[in-house]
Amino acid sequence: MNFLTRHINRQELSIVWASLFIMVTGNFSFFGRVFDIYPLSLANTPFLASVFVLFFAATLFVLNLIVFSRAGKWVLAFVLFASAAAAYFMDTYGAMIDADMLTNMLQTNASETLDLLSWPLVLRLAFLGILPAWLMVRYSKPNRGFWVGARSKAWLALLSLILMACAIAPLTSHYATFFRAHKSVRFYANPTFYIYSVIKLGREIVKDNSPMPLAATATDSKIVSQGGPHKLTILVVGETARADHFSLNGYPRNTNPELEKIGVLSLKNMWSCGTATAVSVPCMFSDLHQGDFDIGEAKNRENALDVLKRLGVQVLWRDNNSDSKAVALRIEFQDYKKSPPNTHCDSECRDVGMLVGLQDYINKHANKDILIVLHQMGNHGPAYYKRYPKQFEKFTPVCKTNELAQCSQAQIINAYDNAILYTDHFLAKVIDLLKANDDKYATTMAYLSDHGESLGENGLYLHGAPYAFAPDAQKHVPAVLWFGKNNRYSIDQFKRFEDKRFSQDDLFCALLMGFDVETSECKVDQLGTER
Repeated sequence: MNFLTRHINRQELSIVWASLFIMVTGNFSFFGRVFDIYPLSLANTPFLASVFVLFFAATLFVLNLIVFSRAGKWVLAFVLFASAAAAYFMDTYGAMIDADMLTNMLQTNASETLDLLSWPLVLRLAFLGILPAWLMVRYSKPNRGFWVGARSKAWLALLSLILMACAIAPLTSHYATFFRAHKSVRFYANPTFYIYSVIKLGREIVKDNSPMPLAATATDSKIVSQGGPHKLTILVVGETARADHFSLNGYPRNTNPELEKIGVLSLKNMWSCGTATAVSVPCMFSDLHQGDFDIGEAKNRENALDVLKRLGVQVLWRDNNSDSKAVALRIEFQDYKKSPPNTHCDSECRDVGMLVGLQDYINKHANKDILIVLHQMGNHGPAYYKRYPKQFEKFTPVCKTNELAQCSQAQIINAYDNAILYTDHFLAKVIDLLKANDDKYATTMAYLSDHGESLGENGLYLHGAPYAFAPDAQKHVPAVLWFGKNNRYSIDQFKRFEDKRFSQDDLFCALLMGFDVETSECKVDQLGTER
């Protein structure tokens, strides 16, 4: 302590105390996962102690880089508050605060934010976020003079590096295994990982907002008419649905009673491009594939909807979610998240409201091929019990709180499955609308969820885990097809593909080919191939 008071000045002492406070109060998820790998025992005690020292020193080093001048106390106050918030979502839902998760947070609307509010969150933010942040602003003082501060920061940086070296050096073999075999654990390190994610996201935002011309896609595309009536296709973009909770895919509960009566084709081996709406939705409409997908680049490229519009197809996007994630920037967009125009609103506006007035729209464009995209609220969590009208509460008892850890897994699944049941009803209504137009159009309904959801397996809830480490529950998604009587395609033709592996990468070409578009970018034999 004498060394600290002699060589480390006032602002850097604040960094030390803030780092220690966050390590003790904000890293239950991180150390919980470390203890799962290395249970507390006499043999593991040296390594566990060194992990605490290593990540404490890393926190010191990072905060020492970003906290300086008279604004330093405000930066530390923000970090204390943000760390309390990050700890809550990691502890409660198993969330990892990476750049994609931060993008989701920035794009979340007011109603989705309200779904996350709870008294445990408020109390945690009050006592472990706002209170320490206020104490930091009240009592932390800047250094006396530039050189005093510079010398103090240099000492703290050196001390941090020495501590990290001392923690790793005696146990290098342990750390080689820890970092190589358990990469996902470090995503829970608070605050170092979310600070890294903020910096990464900031760089992406700067890059995305740099003026760039719109890049043309499928420039050689053209519609090769096959004859017959105009095409009317409704593509339903689902939200947070899991393939293994569709009875069409073998789930023992009958969550798809209406679709099973109608007769549809379920593509049982469909995989998402991402684990969050902000990634999956733009990716599924882009010609960029999952392995090289970049949100900023996709925003400045024509997507499948742009290409179809350029070729004369009438394209409409109706949204009962947050928005189109920049997919519908250049096509007609209608917001159905509020009333009016959505006339089916109770505690919230229902997906079926997106169908109101749609027949008038179809009639207005009777002499054109039409593509309508309906973006669902679907199974958006954690308040699954809000996602369906009361008459669809078939599976009981249900979890009626956003604090999922307070419910049994059975209650969570009941609420989630009821929301799937409502999606089944909504899709049946979409097909009813298409059937009413079957004599005039070649009709098609396609449904594809954006990503899946964790429902408490291995302590994980919701979605948004880094793709490489995400469980299949967040990536294996349902996809359903229905064809009208005038369609040159049929369920029987596609039946042989129901178990073939497809991904959202295939949607770009599937949409174009569905409207008889020929382009060198799309070949039938490429659909469903591994990329």
